[in-house]
Amino acid sequence: MGRIFGTDGAKGVAITELTCELAMNIGRAATVVMTRKVGKKPRIFVGKDTRISSDIIEAALCAGICSVGADAVLLGVLPIAAVAGFIKDKEADGGFMITASHNNIEYNGIKLLGANGNKLPDETEEEIERLVLDEPGRVALASRLAVGRIIHSQDAFRQEYEQFLEGCIKTDLGGIKVAIDCANGNASEIAEKLFNKLGAETVMAFNTPDGTNINQECGSMHMSQLMELVVKEKCDCGIAFDGDADRCLAVDENGELVDGDKIIAIIAKSYKERGLLKRDSLVITIMANIGFSNFAAENGITVIKSGVGERNVLEKMLDGGYNIGGQQNGHIIFLDDAVTADGMLTAARLLEILASSGKKMSELANIMTKYPQVMTDVKILPKFKEIWKNDSEITSLIEKYDEELGISGRILVRESTADAAIKIMAEGKDFKNINVMAMTLADKIHERTNR
Repeated sequence: MGRIFGTDGAKGVAITELTCELAMNIGRAATVVMTRKVGKKPRIFVGKDTRISSDIIEAALCAGICSVGADAVLLGVLPIAAVAGFIKDKEADGGFMITASHNNIEYNGIKLLGANGNKLPDETEEEIERLVLDEPGRVALASRLAVGRIIHSQDAFRQEYEQFLEGCIKTDLGGIKVAIDCANGNASEIAEKLFNKLGAETVMAFNTPDGTNINQECGSMHMSQLMELVVKEKCDCGIAFDGDADRCLAVDENGELVDGDKIIAIIAKSYKERGLLKRDSLVITIMANIGFSNFAAENGITVIKSGVGERNVLEKMLDGGYNIGGQQNGHIIFLDDAVTADGMLTAARLLEILASSGKKMSELANIMTKYPQVMTDVKILPKFKEIWKNDSEITSLIEKYDEELGISGRILVRESTADAAIKIMAEGKDFKNINVMAMTLADKIHERTNR
């Protein structure tokens, strides 16, 4: 795998890249780093998704955790937001979430969470990585009675999380018929029971995980079947989660996508009208649609922009004291209630607004007019890192398109080390025009990186 940690923990092809040995060693090193100042028997919480490989990686992680003297508390299959919340609320010393989120079944990953429930800072992950790859001898193993135990608490934690979600929603969802796509992932055991308890009529889809079908042509990365189901069943809307249930996207009654930008807009407007939007401000990423900024200006909402990624959004929220933030992909954070993005909570809040408004989902979503966007990637070799901002042929083309678009559009180019790719987004009023720009720029980058 090379270096272990990317932008969101460790991830790779399960068992062959993210091996059992590596998982055990991550468990050891991370536990030592996370608990070095703990003056009692450390407790490390472990959650997982529904992948067939998650049980194997869980066992390896637990071997690592317990071998350095900490107890491993198994939370079972739960949304990552629940795992993060319990780490903080139950005063655990840290935790792991075993998931590859929205990725295909062959992948798995390990996300590291600190005692506050947040993802570990880069410098802490770098220290853990050094211990695993370069200095494994520094990790002292426990002996005899000092080893940790494995504690099974799955049912109790799931029930408590369900009760938490129920308590967040004050509006009866009676009269709402909603189709729910669970991506055969971590929402599968909770969603139907939760939304039925809240009063909604549910039409369930992809809620029978078998270990091999997570995210398989379903969930927030594959919306077409949910769109068809909403129309076929005459639902008021549809909701889609991803594998670990931290993302939530929606579909209106006509089968049209309601993405993360529109969901944030709907929720922010409702919060502002009720005096709940702190500082009348929120955090979105640089990838948010230009139409969102127009919506915010029309509604007296200040927009703070962060870099791409949930960690960057959360950092801006904490720094500024904001309570709503999120991304176009459906990662939405309610900082008054949770320490990380929670797809289940997002869905419940959205349905609560729909029920109390008396409007259709399409009417709610129309508060924001989206500009067309075109996104594409160009895979690159490591030697071409940052070429997009150093090669004059590429930079001059970016500058040319920026000038042509003016205030009615933009070209955004960034690099993803996790994907080894340069990512291009073109945005403007004319789809054909921005599509030509994005494809021409991608061809130019490809040409300049294949010399």
